[in-house]
Amino acid sequence: MALPWYSWMFMGLPIRGQGGPSFNTPHRPFTGGEAFQGERHPGFVQAVVLAGGIGSRLRPWTDTVPKPLLPMLDRTLLEQVVWGMPEGVVDEIIVAGGYRVDQITNHFSAKEQGLDVTMVEETEPLGTGGALGNCRDVVSGRFACFNGDVITSLRVEDLIDLHQHNGGVGTLALWEVEDPTRFGIVGVDSTQRVTQFKEKPKASEVFSNLINAGSYLLEEEVFDVMPTGRHSLERDVFPVLAERGELNGLPFEGYFIDAGTPASWSDGVEACIAHGRFNRGRVVDGSWCAESSAPAGARHHGSMFGRGISAHGATVERSTLLDGVRVGEGSVLNGVLAGQGAVVGAGCVLRDVVLGPGAVVEDGERLVGERRAAS
Repeated sequence: MALPWYSWMFMGLPIRGQGGPSFNTPHRPFTGGEAFQGERHPGFVQAVVLAGGIGSRLRPWTDTVPKPLLPMLDRTLLEQVVWGMPEGVVDEIIVAGGYRVDQITNHFSAKEQGLDVTMVEETEPLGTGGALGNCRDVVSGRFACFNGDVITSLRVEDLIDLHQHNGGVGTLALWEVEDPTRFGIVGVDSTQRVTQFKEKPKASEVFSNLINAGSYLLEEEVFDVMPTGRHSLERDVFPVLAERGELNGLPFEGYFIDAGTPASWSDGVEACIAHGRFNRGRVVDGSWCAESSAPAGARHHGSMFGRGISAHGATVERSTLLDGVRVGEGSVLNGVLAGQGAVVGAGCVLRDVVLGPGAVVEDGERLVGERRAAS
């Protein structure tokens, strides 16, 4: 039986079961060293990954493969999400998933010995809060929680230190943006306690440029404030904890990418290349290659190349080409996601295009913003 196209990626996780003015309060990165004495990170924690979406913005890639298993360099997106967990702190990853759960289960059950992975299936859409609430029977004590498509430079050690110093039910990673109206905004005081939390405010309601960065450290008591059924962490849980003074916020610097769209996926690839977030493959002229060299005769930068790529005489920028993709001479690709075995003819120009496995682009075609599956 042929191996799946992502079979060359592994980390070792066996399955265990199923622009404007700044409104910010002045802050500095929390180090904890001067205030916290003793053992730095006592015990192990679990890490919950909220991965229940179907990845519609990355179709047709996700028509056949769940978003957590999409390859980003030598590992899956799910593995990149939990990359920042300190070694020796996390002992189990819990995936709250609802789309193609069997594929995720089968993928990780074939891994070599490492961390445990527990699947918690979401049989109907429950929102971010409901998905986490669905995990209450397998989570205990303190745990980390990540949105399933965020790639960040966050040092989880700093999140743990602030949480241990301030106490409370939760500590959120925060990121500063110019226009916060598309996000959940967070106000913090000088001690880094969260004073306000509002999801997607109107321009007149903005009180901070700090947004929720989708990475949290939580105590199991968070389940006590969760309603049953479908609900939102951002609308129904975090505002309650903020009002009670039981929520902390940690601004961090570096990079923060929601890799759920084609453009942000390419941003994620470039960030992972720039910051060495891979164990296998090599970087050649700014692109990551699964093999020892880049495709012969191709001009490229900021791209990801799987195995067996042919792109002689083509230009490939900020694109991801999975195993067996062929690109004809004179073609120019920018921001293209090409699935396994896709074919792009000669003299084509493709920008911000997603090609499913086996999709074909004929010679000379010009495509912008298109999605094309195999016919």
